[in-house]
Order: sequence, then C-alpha cells, then structure tokens
Amino acid sequence: AAKSVANCLRTSLGPKGLDKLMVSPDGDLTVTNDGRTILEKMDVDHEIAKLMVQLSKSQDDEIGDGTTGVVVLAGALLEQADVLLDKGIHATRIAEGYEQAAAIAIRHLESIADKFEFSRDNKEPLIETAMTTLGSKIINRLHRKFAEIAVDAVLSVADFERKDVDFELIKVEGKVGGKLEDSMLIRGVLVDKDMSHPQMPKRVSDARIAILTCPFEPPKPKTKHSLLVQTVEDYEKLREYEHNKFEEMVDQVKATGANLVICQWGFDDEANHLLLHKQLPAVRWVGGPEIELIAIATGGRIVPRFEELTAEKLGRAGLVRELSFGTTRERMLVIEECANSRAVTIFIRGGNSMIVEEAKRSVHDALCVVRNLVRDSRIVYGGGAAELACSQKVMQVADTETPGLEQYAMRAFAEACESIVLALADNSGFGPIETLGELKARHATEDNPRLGVDCLQRGTCDMREQKVIETLSSKRAQIMLAVQLCKMILKIDDIRAMEDKQEYSYPMG
Repeated sequence: AAKSVANCLRTSLGPKGLDKLMVSPDGDLTVTNDGRTILEKMDVDHEIAKLMVQLSKSQDDEIGDGTTGVVVLAGALLEQADVLLDKGIHATRIAEGYEQAAAIAIRHLESIADKFEFSRDNKEPLIETAMTTLGSKIINRLHRKFAEIAVDAVLSVADFERKDVDFELIKVEGKVGGKLEDSMLIRGVLVDKDMSHPQMPKRVSDARIAILTCPFEPPKPKTKHSLLVQTVEDYEKLREYEHNKFEEMVDQVKATGANLVICQWGFDDEANHLLLHKQLPAVRWVGGPEIELIAIATGGRIVPRFEELTAEKLGRAGLVRELSFGTTRERMLVIEECANSRAVTIFIRGGNSMIVEEAKRSVHDALCVVRNLVRDSRIVYGGGAAELACSQKVMQVADTETPGLEQYAMRAFAEACESIVLALADNSGFGPIETLGELKARHATEDNPRLGVDCLQRGTCDMREQKVIETLSSKRAQIMLAVQLCKMILKIDDIRAMEDKQEYSYPMG
C-alpha cells in the first residue's frame, strides 16, 4: 500500500515532474503537483497508506516544502525493507539499522552544508533558493518573479533578531482573470469589498480610518415591548429621531478627523445616503480577520461603540484606492503605505481558478522555504546531490565500520536514498540507471557532494553552478520523518479491523 502511494507521487518529483488532476466526489477539479495536496485529495482506504498521507502533512506543517520527496523516500525505504524481511532479517534489526544510517546521513549533511549570508539589502541568495522550490511548480515560467514576491513578503514581516517570521501578517489573495504576470505584492492590505455607495470617491489620500464593529443604525429598544405607531405625527417623530441619531453618529465620526469608515456590519440606504451627503466614504461588511489585519497594518484600534471613538484610535494609511478588474463589475480595496508597513498581501491573478489555487500553494511553499532560511541559513544542494552524498557515506560506513546485521539495513537505506536520483532522472527523460551510475562514479572520484541530476540540461551537474539550492532543515526533516514512519510500519505485524460482533447473553443456571 505504501509503495503504491509512493509510486503515484514519484512522477511528480523535480522540475520536470508531472501534475495530477484530482476530481472530488462533487466533481471539483484540482490540478497540482504538491505532494500534500495530492495525498489529501486522494481516496485512500488502506490504513498504512493513510500514514503516508499524515507523513506528507507533517512535513508540510513543519517545513512547508519537500512533501513529495519525503513520501518517495519513505516508499523506497519500505521497498528495501521488504527485500530484507524476505532474507529473514528481523524487522527490529532493520529499524535499528535505518536509525543508525539516518544519524550518519544527517551528520554528513551538516558537514557538507554551506552557510550563506543574506540581509535585507542582499536578497539574491534567498531568491535563488525560492526559485528552486518554484522550479517544479506550474508557475515555473515566472519563477523569478514569484520568488522575488515571496522573498520581499517574508523580509517585510521578518524579525531578524528573534529569527522569526509571523505568517499571520502575510495574506495570499487570488482573483480569476488576468495573466499570472499581473500578480503583485501589495505593501498593505487587500480587502475584497468596495465603497458602500458608487458615488463615493475611489481614492482617499492620507487616510485616517475609523475601524468600527458597531452597526450604523439607530439604537433599538432593549426591552421586549413593541413600539406602536398610531398616527402620522408618531411616525414623523420616529423618522426624525432616527435621522437625528444617524446624523449624530456621522458627526461623531467626522469630529475625530476620520475621512474613511470601515465597518464590520452593514448599514441601510438612509445611512449610506447620509454618509455620501456628509462626504464620509465608507466600506461595509468587512470580515473579522480582515478587520484585525487592517487594524494591525494601519496602527488603528477596533472601536465597538461610537462614544469610544477618538482621534488616537484612528488607523493611518497613505493611500486607499479601489482596484477594478477588466469588464466585470468586481472591485477590491487596497490600503497602502500603512503606518505599520509589516502587513503585506500577495495578490495572484490567473486564467482560471485551478491556476490561481495552484499558484497560491506554490507561493506558500516558497514563503515557507524563505522563512526556514531566516531561522537557519544553512543550505545543501538539490537535484539529488545531497541524497547521493549521504548514500555514499552510509554505504562506506556500512562496509567498513559496522560488523553486525545492521549493515544490511544501512546498505538498504543507502539504496533508498538513490531512489530520489532515479526518480529525478526518470522524470527528466534520461536513462535512470546510466545517470545514477555516472553520478556515483563522479561522487567517488571527484569527492564533490554538489553533483546532482542535470534535469534542465544546462550542461553541468554541479548544483552550485546551476543554483539549485535546498534548505538543510528541509532535507534533515525529510530523512528523520521518513525513517520514523518506516520504523513505525516495520513494527506493525498485523492489521485487525474491529467487526461488529453480536453479543449473546446466556441465562445463568
């Protein structure tokens, strides 16, 4: 079961990896080569295969990238374990051998890792790493542009002293229509709303924003009694009372110096007309998370009652403008040049919803990779180079320093690492065995741990020259998680499904 899941994902590995078209029971289509998304949308019945789904999920939650590679590696380790079990080696000894091999591989990775320097001014190394991540995605024809967007977004919100990146401040929005080239990074907040009245101004410069969570409507009687209007005079009084209350609310907002209102609730046409008349642009029905993000970005406070609104609680932004799209009537609001410029929005356009969704997933992977580099700036080289170097090292230790049965499991681990190289070569249309043989020979003779599969046929196998870079934390997590899963599966010797048993009670006597 685990092998069939791994084989399904093998073809999606690398820059020449193929995409999968997933069809949900409702007929919704998803085109993707993101390992986690494929496994989540696959109809998996077998219990062990479900563990593989959880494996890619844990890699995605922890690292954000490498979800396909970790499943392919785990599948190869299990395939090798199958051969060893047939030879009569006990599952526990195989698991111990795998663990020893993983420890050797991780130590070797750390010894061959390069540390690279970057800063807010020198972002090129980060962009190169993000480009490696995006190379295998659907947006790879624009991977330079998207890598720059991801790096700029992370650097805007990164805290270099604490080595931390707050993903809450990065919002990824998508809109169908337009080209992928129209995607952009907005240094501010994008809200999927427009002004409440079509005649309100479409641009507000030097905005002072009142952020309200109270509705623009007259206060209702709090008691349960009904209000009886019997005469025209009563009705006129009630209408005048409502009108005065509206005016009072608008004047309270205007008095603080606000020139834009963002309200979590709606307001009726009379209030809307009055706001237009008093020249106070407003946006209604803005959701809770967006209200919070606007408050963080503009440095404003969320106000629950009109009486509490003061000039100090207003948010500030250099420009609030409306974006309109093509010939459709759809509009969005962009709040830019905020007081606290750390909140950013990545806005993705695409020809259809599948491309927009896949671009969102790809950008998420790139954001995660850049975040990991801010946390730990050590890198290894991709294209199967790191796996092949580990494989050679583990094989060498198994041959020379391991006298026990574990050496068989260690050799099996080394061969499993080679499966990544085989899959990359296979997906690129090369002869997998010849490519692997050639690379192994060069690794042995040249002692260069940067040699990998030349998937893009650039004429060199040195991944440093090709700038194919992966984070050390991602590779380390892949090996650790794959080995842990294999240990767990090897210790299972039987699967029992609980059946509903009919219970019979016998009379005593």
